[in-house]
Amino acid sequence: MKKVRFGLIGKDISYSFSRGYFTEKFSNMGLEDHSYENFDFQAIEEIKDVLKNNDDIYGMNVTIPYKQQVMPFLDELDKEAEKIGAVNTIQFTENGLKGFNTDAYGFKNAMMPFLKPHHDKALILGTGGASKAVAYVLGELGISYTFVSRSPGNNKISYDQVTKNVLKDHTILVNCTPLGTHPNIEERPSLPYEFLSDQHFLFDLIYNPEKTAFLTAGEAKGAQICNGLRMLELQADRSWQIWQES
Repeated sequence: MKKVRFGLIGKDISYSFSRGYFTEKFSNMGLEDHSYENFDFQAIEEIKDVLKNNDDIYGMNVTIPYKQQVMPFLDELDKEAEKIGAVNTIQFTENGLKGFNTDAYGFKNAMMPFLKPHHDKALILGTGGASKAVAYVLGELGISYTFVSRSPGNNKISYDQVTKNVLKDHTILVNCTPLGTHPNIEERPSLPYEFLSDQHFLFDLIYNPEKTAFLTAGEAKGAQICNGLRMLELQADRSWQIWQES
């Protein structure tokens, strides 16, 4: 039986959602020759050896910290991934490796059911690879956004610049930082949560725990909340569609 392997490139990814999700998916589909594994790299350059020595890999996902670092190793970029500036899905084609970004698809479709007319300005917490997909989607939807970062700069403010008035003005908050991920579940971005209200919508890309300290603080003030699980499921299914097209 010919092996059909897929996998996730990342660093310290034993916790990964993707491996469990795809393993169950392949089992449910009766694809006994399909497998999904973690490629835990200490440096992105390790991808060269993996590709050279394994001709039974048919697709890969990419997670932190390599969504931008992987791009020079690809032969082609999908237009959307190029605009976003980050890749989380690699398609193996006859012409080489093509990079896609399915985070944008996942975030957009997970978030849309919660949006109301007054949700017209957003704060994006963090500036990593996933935040680029979030910014891209908000821009496509006509929602203005500002990044909140430990190192402020162009369209980036610092956490201590998030005042009562800033929060009143920005009714969408998206956490793209790892703060609050299991096992450090008491951590959360440093914000004046007391100024949140039922006008706010908080989206956390974290899915473990199901309700982070960030989301709990918003819920306590009557805000709508959503964790990252639906986004992950949607982006994983979109990755699978892309791999089928190659």
